[in-house]
Formats: sequence, structure tokens, C-alpha cells
Amino acid sequence: MTGSEHIFFVDDEPKVCDVVSETLEELGSKVSCFACAADCLEQLNSQKCDLLITDVKMPEMDGMELLAKAKRLAPWMPILVITGYGDIPMAVAAIKAGAVDFIEKPLDKKSFLWKVKSILQQSTFDDSYIGKPLTESEINVLKLIIDGKSNKEIALSLHRSIRTIEVHRGHLMRKLDVDNVVDLVKRAAMMGLFELPAKNKNGATSPKMQKNACE
Repeated sequence: MTGSEHIFFVDDEPKVCDVVSETLEELGSKVSCFACAADCLEQLNSQKCDLLITDVKMPEMDGMELLAKAKRLAPWMPILVITGYGDIPMAVAAIKAGAVDFIEKPLDKKSFLWKVKSILQQSTFDDSYIGKPLTESEINVLKLIIDGKSNKEIALSLHRSIRTIEVHRGHLMRKLDVDNVVDLVKRAAMMGLFELPAKNKNGATSPKMQKNACE
């Protein structure tokens, strides 16, 4: 850890946010607290986040929905889920959905800090691009790559130069930490950007983009 890590914490209880923020700042990290998931997602589009910590039960958008949407914005950003007593099945579901770990309430300061520090240390990347949110342009290019389009075809479709598409493609590779198109498509599948292949009338299979993948 370098002390420059930025942690997002989401909980609809102000007192909990205050206490947790003070606790996490003991690690030397910057902490941003959000009372609702929507505000957190908005900031994920523009700010660096090294670890997202969220409560599960919140009004409007709960922690599970936040987890799914945050993973689409920043696929390799670690997310720690906080769950109340008796919510273990939901916590397990969160792990399956991409959370790095979960911790139960009430939070024990020592074990909480240890877990956060451990996650941050494991998530240190040499490449500053890895884990950064995908831009709208990059997501549009990714969709067309998944459809099997060449750089030239993508450029024509999006009314951009081939060089611009090559730059977007390069950024996609670095942000998703892959070095070939096959792995890029696999990463996109893990992000939930398209459904699993389905057979068409001729018996062939092709990926189907999720309608709400970029919403």
C-alpha cells in the first residue's frame, strides 16, 4: 500500500459512514462515503476507486444491484460486501456475482481493517490502466468487437477513424488486462455485457448483447 488508495464506502446510515470513514482513514487512504448507490455509481464514472465497500440492504438500489452495475463500470475493482446477521445466503450470492469477500455486522475494527488492508495489497496493479472504468466509446467498440467486426467496419459504423478505433481497442485490452480478442470476449462475458451463446436455427452459436448492459 502507498497511502494513495481511494476507498468508496456506501451505507444509508450517516452514523455508520462517519465511524467507518474515520476507521479506514487510519490506513492512510482517502475515503469517500455515499448515502445511496446511485451517487456512488456516478462518481465511479469519473474517480479512481481502489476498493468499493457496500452494505447489502439499502433503499432504492441495494448492494447487490450496485455490485452488478459497478462490475460493469470497473470489472476488476475489488468489492467488499457488508452483510447483517442471517444474510449469509445473500453474501454467498454476492461472492458468486463478483464480490471479493464479505464481512458481517457488527464490524470488528481490528478484523475489518485487516481485511481491507489485505484486499488493497492484493489489488495493487503495475499498469495504471487496469481496472479503470470503461468509457461509453470503449463500450460501443467492445460491443462491435463481440459482433465480430473488424477495425475498419467499426470505424465506419461509429463514424470514426481506424486509428481512433485502434486506440480504443488498445485501451480496452489494457483496462481488462488481456492481450487477445478471445480473452477480451471472455472478460466481456464475465462483466455481463452479453448473454451466453445461444443456438440459432442453423445450429450455430453467437453471443447476444444484454439490452441493459450499459445502462
